[in-house]
Amino acid sequence: MTTIRTRVAIVGAGPAGLLLSHLLGHAGIESVVIDQRTREQIETTIRAGILEQGTVEILDSSGASSRVRTVGNRHDGIELRFAGAGHRIDFASLVGRGVWLYPQHEVLKDLIAVRLGKGQDLRFGVTGERVEDAASARPRVIATDAEGRRLEIEADFVVGADGSRSVVREAVTGSPTGGYFREYPFAWFGILCEAPPSADELIYSNSPNGFALISQRSATVQRMYFQCDPDADPEALTEEQLWQQLQERVPGTTLKEGRIFQRDVLRFRSFVAHELLRGRVALIGDAAHTVPPTGAKGMNLAVADVIVLERALRALLLDSDERLLEAFPETALHRIWKAQHFSWWMTNMLHVAPDASDFDRQRQLGELRSVIESEAGRTYLAEAYTGSPLEGLS
Repeated sequence: MTTIRTRVAIVGAGPAGLLLSHLLGHAGIESVVIDQRTREQIETTIRAGILEQGTVEILDSSGASSRVRTVGNRHDGIELRFAGAGHRIDFASLVGRGVWLYPQHEVLKDLIAVRLGKGQDLRFGVTGERVEDAASARPRVIATDAEGRRLEIEADFVVGADGSRSVVREAVTGSPTGGYFREYPFAWFGILCEAPPSADELIYSNSPNGFALISQRSATVQRMYFQCDPDADPEALTEEQLWQQLQERVPGTTLKEGRIFQRDVLRFRSFVAHELLRGRVALIGDAAHTVPPTGAKGMNLAVADVIVLERALRALLLDSDERLLEAFPETALHRIWKAQHFSWWMTNMLHVAPDASDFDRQRQLGELRSVIESEAGRTYLAEAYTGSPLEGLS
């Protein structure tokens, strides 16, 4: 077994792990980052693309990504559509903030390039298996590389940023699934298609046939979703049927159709780990929590975790001050549970539950009207969607 010594071992080269290594590098703290995926897999898997203003600010100001402002598109609102009419939520006028459409895989390209340019020890195709000695001063990550060779990373601190199927989680919570959990009775059927945008901003549509989201990825590639059964077969519908499903849920907007080149079913789950910290091991990003995608909180919440943990690690490793680390779970969970509530609220307000009664449907429409007819209601949605300022940002 090969043993590597570093200050911080980071399992997972997603947005959380790479941004953490980037910020630690600014502070002169070395790290090793491993991920079981190849670089190509990380950079080409198309994922969600809405960044809160605070996320854009930290990516830009830290030197992690300049393209987010030059290539990404700022959106100053969204449209809520129900009862056959559209209603714009104007973020800029309500809270003076916006969001950016900049897909996650583009963020990852930027982070990988800047980290490798700085000499980051970034190892693709390395699978973390477990963490040992979490409560000690020198926790260890046990891993295997693509050729099957054993690897041990001994560190002053270990961070689990390895997604919803985290192998680090067990070292923190005592169980790979230890946490608060909710599964929803519906899913999203998602498509990627070659077409121009159907609207200038995202459309969130509540219809009698179920929810639809008309989103974007670029000038030529669009991402759209409609509510479906969690057990739906992605291959069961023809392209014509898929467009029919989408179009009937967005009355008043004629969708611009194109070749569908990817389709998938995205299950809806909410999760928060019982513990975020044990000894010298912490969880961030999807290893610590997952949210339904309705509120666009996933990657943004991961970035917020990073800001809090990076400050704590600087204090611990540079000044031997443990106070911020001890406060990390409480500080991070304050924002996590607010994001969980917003994601749950948006999800339940916009989707039609399989067992919904006529009363449930009319009450839901009343809730939507209460939001769009009230400046306070619109302001709350705008404030939560665009995100409050990140902890630690000057």
